Amino acid sequence: MSVLVRPSRHSDLPHITAIYAHAVSHGTASFELDAPSEAEMARRRGALIENGYPYLVAEEQGAILGYAYAGPYRPRAAYRSTVEDSIYVSPAAQGRGIGRALLGGLIRECEVLDFRLMVAVIGDAASTGSISLHRSAGFEPVGTLSGIGYKHGRWLASVLMQRVLGPGTSTPPTRAV
Repeated sequence: MSVLVRPSRHSDLPHITAIYAHAVSHGTASFELDAPSEAEMARRRGALIENGYPYLVAEEQGAILGYAYAGPYRPRAAYRSTVEDSIYVSPAAQGRGIGRALLGGLIRECEVLDFRLMVAVIGDAASTGSISLHRSAGFEPVGTLSGIGYKHGRWLASVLMQRVLGPGTSTPPTRAV
């Protein structure tokens, strides 16, 4: 069976919300402490799409196995060509290459949209799977922020990684301010 990576639809939101709620409640990929509602997830998704960022899902036989999106790295205009990626995979689908498929699709979409750099802010230095996934997709580590968050009774570090997209910094950006 093959996994289809496609743009998300509004009808995917119950699945997206459930995947994210599990990650918030049980993991350290997100530093949120309380899972947002479906309405809040819809608002967040809508804002990203409205502002020209890709928001993808991985689907297999009608089941949503994971989702990924790119969003602004920082709000100031000079950062307009840099995106931050987020990838969440259903616990039942982990270890099947779903994250790799989503990240590959996200990179391709961001290059088409002429973003020039993708940043990964990995929510826990112990997230070796996410670090390995990003490294295999061409990301390089650029730093670690130690003790930056406190969740599940422990201090967490964030690992920063980056990957050049398309022509990178060899030409000026074409994205409007």
